[in-house]
This record gives sequence, structure tokens and C-alpha cells, in this order.
Amino acid sequence: MAYATEGAAGASGAAAAAAIANAIKASGAIVRVEPRDFASILDKAQAPLVVCAQGGLFSTNYQYLTAYKGLIFFTKTPTPLRLPTDAETIVAKRIWIPA
Repeated sequence: MAYATEGAAGASGAAAAAAIANAIKASGAIVRVEPRDFASILDKAQAPLVVCAQGGLFSTNYQYLTAYKGLIFFTKTPTPLRLPTDAETIVAKRIWIPA
């Protein structure tokens, strides 16, 4: 009986790993950058699309995603970023980045 349980746990772990791998494949390359580098990327883009979310359990943080030259850039900061005036923003309930 113990072997059946261990096999089921191993299968669950393999299924979770496969789900994470599929999420990474679906999302493409996500590059985590410092907030100042994210702002620099936004300055280079013309009318950037920025996805914003607020998160945190014990302290508030602000999360941002944008696409530039085929890559997705992500940053997280304790204070809101000042976005370019021509940026189009989408406020998301949550941003999840695969680990």
C-alpha cells in the first residue's frame, strides 16, 4: 500500500512539474528587470502597453509587465512607477510569473 501512495505522490509531482513547464512555454520568455530598467524600456517603446497589478501579503507592491522587441519584461516595486503619458494600461487583478 505504501508503494501505491508513493507512486501517486510521484505522479502528482510530475504532473505539477509538467504544468509549470507548459505555463512557461505558453508565456514565452519573461525577463525580470529592476524598476529603473523597466522605465528605460518604456521610454524606448512607442505607446507601450503595460499590464499593472497591486500585490503583497504583508506590504503592498506594484507589478508591471510590458512587451518590447518580442520579449516580456516584468518588474516589481514597493512604490508605483511613473508611466509615460502615451502608455496604454491594463489593470489586472493579479500577475502570476512562473518561478
